[in-house]
Amino acid sequence: MARLPQRIVCLTTETVEVLYALGEQDRIVGISGYTVRPPQARKEKPKVFAFTSGDIEKILAVAPDLVLTFSDLQSEISRDLIKAGVPVYAFNTRSVEDILGMIETVGRLVGAEARALAIVAGLEADIAAARATAAERFARTGKQPRVYFEEWDEPLISGIRWASELIEIAGGIDVFAEQARSPLAKDRRPTLEAVIAAAPDIIIGSWCGKHFRPERVAARPGWQAIPAVNREQMHEIKSAIILTPGPVAISEGLPALLQIFAEASG
Repeated sequence: MARLPQRIVCLTTETVEVLYALGEQDRIVGISGYTVRPPQARKEKPKVFAFTSGDIEKILAVAPDLVLTFSDLQSEISRDLIKAGVPVYAFNTRSVEDILGMIETVGRLVGAEARALAIVAGLEADIAAARATAAERFARTGKQPRVYFEEWDEPLISGIRWASELIEIAGGIDVFAEQARSPLAKDRRPTLEAVIAAAPDIIIGSWCGKHFRPERVAARPGWQAIPAVNREQMHEIKSAIILTPGPVAISEGLPALLQIFAEASG
């Protein structure tokens, strides 16, 4: 319908992923330079912004009738666009439920609600299947791995809520689940000593924008005493998969966690 947005700028990768999944990619007239999903978006769509920095004139030049932004990290560009007269929808996706809700909302914004609900139903089925697999593994082994999820290394940042929830769905115990609920990175910074005390069985690294280096993790003072380090249970899940609050976190991040936990349990 003509009254729905026809020229959309997406300043984070997850809304690009959703619009392509809905078959509504023709509405996208601009993306963030950090967009990675789907890969063809980087070839087809103009890059008009980074993530927290860029020239608003590049966004205005593509004449959007809607800009989709993410969280307080993009609050300034959201404010500037609103002042410039551009409609903005700012998502603040934090949990698995928020991811599903974001998909439904994007679908409604472009008149593709039925397709969005079908995507959500598929992801809900994936979640249910993962829970069943985790329950079967627990019934067989009687064990739940204690997991330390590291989002950044200097300073240490331990995960974010949807990653913590995916660990739980896959049958693990996030050793810093409480602090993972904080939306602010500054509140998710464990000390080296706190990780040692937590004694995780598995360490999962997802360093945003760079490769996880398990040898650097193992070299930290006192960390040889950690079961995960001692048993070489240190694994990487790419940040583009599990630190993106979009469908990929469930469709690819969750299976990756299940595989890691299954291999660790033998």
